Amino acid sequence: MVVSKTRLCPLFTRRHIEGMIAEGHSITIVNQYVLKMDGWLKFHPGGDKAIMHMVGRDATDEVTALHSPKAMDQMIRYRIGRIEGRWKNFIPPIQGGHFRLPTAVDGTDANQDERAHSTKPDAAAWCEPASFSSSVPSSRDTSPVFDVDKSFRRRRGTAPGSCPTSTTSVSTEEDGMHELTPMGFLDAETRKAINLDLDQYPPLDSETQANIIRKYRQLHERIKAEGLYDCNYSSYAIEVSRYCLLMFGVLFFLRCGWYVTSAACLGALWHQLVFTAHDAGHMGITHDFHIDTCIGIFAANFIGGLSIGWWKRSHNVHHIVTNSPEHDPDIEHMPFLAVSHRFFGDLYSTYYERLMKYDAFAKVLLSVQSRMFYIIMLFGRFNLYVLSWDHLIFRRGPRKGPAWWHWWLEVAGQVFFWTWFGYGVLYRCIPTAWYRVIYVLVSHMLQAPVHIQITLSHFAMSTADLGPDESFPQRMLRTTMDIDCPTWLDFFHGGLQFQAIHHLYPRLPRHNLRRTQKLVQEFCNDVGIPYALYGFVDSNKEVIGRLAEVSRQAAILAECQRVVAGDT
Repeated sequence: MVVSKTRLCPLFTRRHIEGMIAEGHSITIVNQYVLKMDGWLKFHPGGDKAIMHMVGRDATDEVTALHSPKAMDQMIRYRIGRIEGRWKNFIPPIQGGHFRLPTAVDGTDANQDERAHSTKPDAAAWCEPASFSSSVPSSRDTSPVFDVDKSFRRRRGTAPGSCPTSTTSVSTEEDGMHELTPMGFLDAETRKAINLDLDQYPPLDSETQANIIRKYRQLHERIKAEGLYDCNYSSYAIEVSRYCLLMFGVLFFLRCGWYVTSAACLGALWHQLVFTAHDAGHMGITHDFHIDTCIGIFAANFIGGLSIGWWKRSHNVHHIVTNSPEHDPDIEHMPFLAVSHRFFGDLYSTYYERLMKYDAFAKVLLSVQSRMFYIIMLFGRFNLYVLSWDHLIFRRGPRKGPAWWHWWLEVAGQVFFWTWFGYGVLYRCIPTAWYRVIYVLVSHMLQAPVHIQITLSHFAMSTADLGPDESFPQRMLRTTMDIDCPTWLDFFHGGLQFQAIHHLYPRLPRHNLRRTQKLVQEFCNDVGIPYALYGFVDSNKEVIGRLAEVSRQAAILAECQRVVAGDT
């Protein structure tokens, strides 16, 4: 039966797929099959942008990591063809990739109006020699970020009246400032970051990356065979007992008038519930999409006042384009924080669909970000409220499809939360406005540890983009670190200390991550990928050091701008 279905799928060339993408279709490759996802974009429970970042790419590992076997089976309906051999990834349109419109067999352009309105190209008109896919030219302009080898050999032109740029590493000496334009400085820093990663990680050639992918998939099968995808429900019984004890503390101390102690218990409860909401959002509890989503809505919306729908839409993108300044919302905190010099260039966020302005306000804040980091983390939960309300008010989640009713349940959860917390606790149980302010601040500021925990795993890691040839496992391990801690502290970190392992296998239940760590370390040693593992104190030092380094780069850029302005 499988063989017959395979024969029914036409064989597509690289040029064929490029033409369909140029016409606006969302085409991706999964398990050697060509999937046309146009009709699924607005229904995808994880948001449309997660799919858009996979257009033109072999998304087998990303799709397998983030979806259940049941969801994988349902993707069969979107198959329109198949490919042969290893697919060479395009850069997706959302990331700036350019694609050529289709041409007829004889090489002449087909009617442009017909092309613009075509939704189902004639398979017979796409027959091309098999060798075409190996010789197709690039579908985009040369970029100093993606075209690594070419950009290191190419020197940029110098604008009239400006100082010459340099393709070498940037000197931090003051007397070297006049040798760089502001744009040249940023490009040089980008090349330096890319060079550093190319020196530390396996090469990007097809054979090396294919070997990494093959062994990553073998590890996935080993993890399944050892039962590590089976959730340990006895561990969740302990978790629920802890939640109930904390809720009892909230109510008991509130009744006794010990408002600060009650607020501390509530903050600890929210801190712990984040971990369960995270598990449920990844289908890591029951592995059933709707059941886990309901668990996540109960924990996040009803008890915590946050939107699990917003989190899933944002977090899925984060798992696909981890630590990409232009695309990953988890590191886009301008004007308060910047973890890369690339934020100095007024980057456009493809997630938020707006410019992240590097204006005067941002310059002041970023100059002291290493000293303000922990203070900013104290108020992180207030920002999550804003993002949650934005998601729900503007209906950014799917309105149809299997998740259509989740929005309504989330809204009910928000009403419930602000009724019990806003009205029941703050208004009815606390007598004065001053005590209410104290209660809110204490309960919300105690979320700082979980916000710090999340940033530790990524802020100090690479933000360089090595291009479309890098494999999914290498990219995840290059942009994510694990935090070493004793077993008895696992409840405090909630599995977020194993972010590198989690990024490789997001649906893995968090209580099994420690057991998986040894297997991942063996995999890293086998394929030659450094496994970043830091202690909690050292990881904090790494993050603060990265923030201080970016502030230093901002100061160099400002000095370079002053020099250029003085020469004109």
